[in-house]
Amino acid sequence: MKLIALLAAVTAIAVTPAAFAADDTIIIGMTQSQTGSLNVDSVAQYRGIEMWRDEVNAAGGIAAGGKHYKVKFVSYDDQSQGGRVQQLYTRLIVQDKAEFLFAPYSSGLTATAAVISEQYGKVMIITGGAEEKTYTLGNKYLFQVITPAGHYLSGALEALHSKNPKARVAFVYSDDPFSKAVISAARDQAKEAGFDVVIDESYAPSTTDFGPIVNKIISARADALFGGGHYPDSATLARQIYDQKANLKWESLLVAPGDAKFATLGPAALGVSTGSQWELPVKFTPQFGPTGKEFAEKFKATYHIDADYHSASGYAGGMILQHAIEQAGSVDPEKVAAALNKTDVTIFFGHVKCATEPGDHGMQVAHQMVVAQWVEENGRLSRQVVWPRDAASAPLLYPIPSH
Repeated sequence: MKLIALLAAVTAIAVTPAAFAADDTIIIGMTQSQTGSLNVDSVAQYRGIEMWRDEVNAAGGIAAGGKHYKVKFVSYDDQSQGGRVQQLYTRLIVQDKAEFLFAPYSSGLTATAAVISEQYGKVMIITGGAEEKTYTLGNKYLFQVITPAGHYLSGALEALHSKNPKARVAFVYSDDPFSKAVISAARDQAKEAGFDVVIDESYAPSTTDFGPIVNKIISARADALFGGGHYPDSATLARQIYDQKANLKWESLLVAPGDAKFATLGPAALGVSTGSQWELPVKFTPQFGPTGKEFAEKFKATYHIDADYHSASGYAGGMILQHAIEQAGSVDPEKVAAALNKTDVTIFFGHVKCATEPGDHGMQVAHQMVVAQWVEENGRLSRQVVWPRDAASAPLLYPIPSH
């Protein structure tokens, strides 16, 4: 009876009913965090993927082997819980007959889904899983679109070093796979740069009261803070740092400052920076697909909000899969995987190329991040690129005011 109830519950949450692919249809399976702590960023990522699908279908489908294939999604709510992911990805492959997969949002959920995609030999495009470990396990069918976790804070550390090479640095970060992977690399980079690391402390992802940690930051006389995790905790941390007047000169947090919603923090957002996978001011000349401006304008017209790097990475993932199918001239998964291994292309999102050696197969090796910072323009908060200097759309704000 428990098994029957469980299967019924899984069936009830399907966004798209299960169906076998018609000859001219490609079924792509995925989960998204419609609920739970990863909701904000996961939904943003899905919007980008969804817009790509709608554009492809409106244009007649993906061209391959003399045919055009429409794209159909099958999607479930993973509720931001790793325990649901393997069950749902198994269902996507076995029952829903998904031919290709998009990974869930976050490194932890992606690592869980990767076990299933590899078991069944299904290509999985990863647009929101940055932790490097997933790509060092001998997997053959994973392909990462975004820059790996080890470089998320590299630019922010370089920017700080340009202003204060002797800064006292605090690392305060969520105890989750992605955040720990980012800080592990940033910790080494900070020491190599000559910074004095005065705090190195993790917190539970569900933390809502950062008062004790902020007190430690103040007591340690930290100049700069690096850390955070995902949207809820990073945004809360930023607000409480401002409220407690920590007097920081630099603050760089993961994920949250890259979302337009971050501006609702008001003065607490001013000067906060983040490593960003994509920002509109950075211009690339695409070899395939729209320009960044064209993508951003279409996204805003569709969803009535500004695109962020999560939505851009989702759309980019769709484009990279489409490009590989067209280059392969086939929807055969092995041929598409071979085309993905050969992919070396610049799109609106930047340069995309994956490692092909067994030791790091599928890891992104070409895409580069920028540092975006919330600054004030004409009395309003605006997220601008401030690093590297040759890509900057606004001067770097240092020290940041009243933090």
